Amino acid sequence: MKKALIVWGGWDGHQPKEVAEIFREVLAAEDFEVEVSDTLEAFADAEKLKGLDLIVPVWTMARIDQKLVDNVSAAVQSGVGLAGCHGGMCDSFRENVDWQFMTGGQWVAHPGNDGVEYTVNINNSSSPLTEGIEDFVVSSEQYYLHVDPAVEVLATTRFPLTPGPHSLNKAVDMPVVWTKRWGVGRVYYNSLGHHADIMEIATVKELMRRGFLWCAEGKAKAAAAGSGVAAYSGMADNQL
Repeated sequence: MKKALIVWGGWDGHQPKEVAEIFREVLAAEDFEVEVSDTLEAFADAEKLKGLDLIVPVWTMARIDQKLVDNVSAAVQSGVGLAGCHGGMCDSFRENVDWQFMTGGQWVAHPGNDGVEYTVNINNSSSPLTEGIEDFVVSSEQYYLHVDPAVEVLATTRFPLTPGPHSLNKAVDMPVVWTKRWGVGRVYYNSLGHHADIMEIATVKELMRRGFLWCAEGKAKAAAAGSGVAAYSGMADNQL
């Protein structure tokens, strides 16, 4: 039985408790042993984290002790998967660049705020994470992110749709779903999920389910391959 840790908290506006419960149900249905915690101290036991298959952060707009980030980073580098959504993973700790380096991006804006109707365009690829999934429309926050160029983009949305200082720039396709590697660990992100009702949309939930499974499979595959990478212990000036 694979082991997953869901850690929720931070800004209540993203309904972290409710989203965490949806994720718990998804993982339990896939026969994961799931631990759910509402404290960042869940990241304090470095060896315990390395014994997991998947870490799911659901924590928006907070500060975190650097040691806790180091523990998560080391676990993922060793093969533990990291998967999350919306601000719960890529607007978690704005002051900590190590977290942003690991996750692959950082939220910076949502022009038009909540209720923007936009299309999520699924990229044509051979990835099983998007196989059989068609483009779809959602009404929610449309996330504008600063994104690691190393990520593999699986879905995008087009900006601009609403007026703002960005509108006179050329149109851009902003990543919505991506994967990346951190050490030998797998990382998955989906920018949807402003509220729990968005995560209950069948297509959105299916994308997350596939992301969870893909990330959790990485540990065994990395061990079988016997691959190793140089450890990254963070930057001395990683946060204010």
